Amino acid sequence: MKILSWGLLLIVLACGQVNSLVAQVPGLIIAHSASASGQYIGSPSICILDNGHYLASHDFFGPQSTEHSSAVSVIYLSINKGKSWQKISQIQGQFWSKLFQFRGKLYLMGTNKHHGNTIIRNSPDGGYTWTEPVDANHGLLLAGEYHCAPMPFLEYNGRLWRAMEDAMGPIKKWGKRYGTFMMSMPLDADPMLASSWRKTNVLPYDSTYMENHFGAWIEGNAMVDRQGQMWNILRVDNKSTMDEYAAMVKISADGQVASFDTQTGFIRFPGGAKKFSIRFDSVSNKYWTISNVIPEEVKAVNSGKNPSSFRNTLALCCSDDLKNWEVKKIIFQHPDQVKHGFQYVDWQFQGKHIVMACRTAYDDNMGGAHNNHDANYLTFHRIKRFRKL
Repeated sequence: MKILSWGLLLIVLACGQVNSLVAQVPGLIIAHSASASGQYIGSPSICILDNGHYLASHDFFGPQSTEHSSAVSVIYLSINKGKSWQKISQIQGQFWSKLFQFRGKLYLMGTNKHHGNTIIRNSPDGGYTWTEPVDANHGLLLAGEYHCAPMPFLEYNGRLWRAMEDAMGPIKKWGKRYGTFMMSMPLDADPMLASSWRKTNVLPYDSTYMENHFGAWIEGNAMVDRQGQMWNILRVDNKSTMDEYAAMVKISADGQVASFDTQTGFIRFPGGAKKFSIRFDSVSNKYWTISNVIPEEVKAVNSGKNPSSFRNTLALCCSDDLKNWEVKKIIFQHPDQVKHGFQYVDWQFQGKHIVMACRTAYDDNMGGAHNNHDANYLTFHRIKRFRKL
């Protein structure tokens, strides 16, 4: 895959207008937080409401945030298909969260803090106000230490599915503490009730995977293959190679058993060392993702580096079978990988197009991003006619 470089140092493919704060920032800026604040923008989420309006959300992380005590998330509304945005609410005690509509109601699911309780909230007024997860009958689903990201929900086989991670492993370090599991509930159940949800067994971290190079599996996708098998497809940490992988954890039809085949469960996946979301498109009859790929020529000159640190190239990828993935088009690219990143994208199909919210680390008039991970922008983009790219 050839690296493309223009004088503007980036590529923008049908992704909306450029905001005036910094002319070079791709897309349209929803929110900005200067790096000097010590509060970085995380966990982008986007939702298209039944009335056609868009909602977007993010949380704050970093040394001056409250992520470890009671995290803060912010909700934004666009009534003109992403051309402009307004902040409509701020939630105390919400982190790593996904906006979604289910049976005509609006929800936000994540944790209450970094490694906090698994919680869900409902908004009766389109995102302006939200319920409080005070107990098991009002959105407190799992008490303990949990991890997630704004991952997709999937309706299949009479159930609603959502991947999560247990953060209560015996080794209290990133990666090593995480075990993967799947949550699900009947489609006619109330998502706000803890009793509605079922969880599989937790598959813990195992240092022996990948010839003792396994670092973590996190941020799983609930997805069904061509044969009707439910899978949890996860981001994989392996610092021994610039090649990237995902893990495919098998989920039983009743949502109670998770199992993993160490011989076949790891697949090559473009951008698999960073968070990615997978969705199936019935029109093209393909699976799609938007991920931080590493071009082959970049791999060649960066041997021995951590693949998860490369977030400066964002690409649209697709697959026929969930196991073999093809890079279709580079969406954004910047030559500097230290302080520039387009990452943690959350996205939705909308007709012929894709709309997406991106955690963007980019230049501003305040010194730019702290680094490529600690983003200073939430940006909105539209990929027009994505099936023809």
